[in-house]
Amino acid sequence: MIGNPSITLKQLRVASSKISRVVIALAICIGLPAAAAAESMQSASVAFDKLKTLAGHWEASTSKGKASTTYRLVSSGTALLENTNMPGEEEMITVYYLDGARLLLTHYCEAGNQPRLQADGIDPASNAIDFRFLDATNLANPATGHMHHVVIRLQGPDEMAQDWTFYKDGKPGFTVPIVWHKVE
Repeated sequence: MIGNPSITLKQLRVASSKISRVVIALAICIGLPAAAAAESMQSASVAFDKLKTLAGHWEASTSKGKASTTYRLVSSGTALLENTNMPGEEEMITVYYLDGARLLLTHYCEAGNQPRLQADGIDPASNAIDFRFLDATNLANPATGHMHHVVIRLQGPDEMAQDWTFYKDGKPGFTVPIVWHKVE
């Protein structure tokens, strides 16, 4: 026996076994978030790589007439710049980029604010990327109208669908569905 003569070898083994289980549980708890972050990074990276394939000029037919958008890789390929012209509206710009393990976009809206959205529903198997509101600049308060949600579905090399949802007074105001076709 070691130390206290009232502790038996069997008690030491039981205590050692309990300590081992606690150490294993702690290792799992510490390791799971790291694994989840690595998976998220891969998913964000995979989604961004898919967005990069949009580079070029796209057109869509809308109820207001023909819309056009152009995608261009900028800043040594670290950002994808989208310039969109909708009939009867001012030009809008959206920038897609990675921020660590997150895929973000900043939308420079005709409404005069700049919402940032984060992809939280990346599904590489279906080629759908789901962006949700994170924060915004030039947004007087959360009830002020702003783009709050967008889903991008890459439906093939020459077709993409987007659903942009505008929020006002804290709830969805309208959704703009657009099906784009690549022209060059």
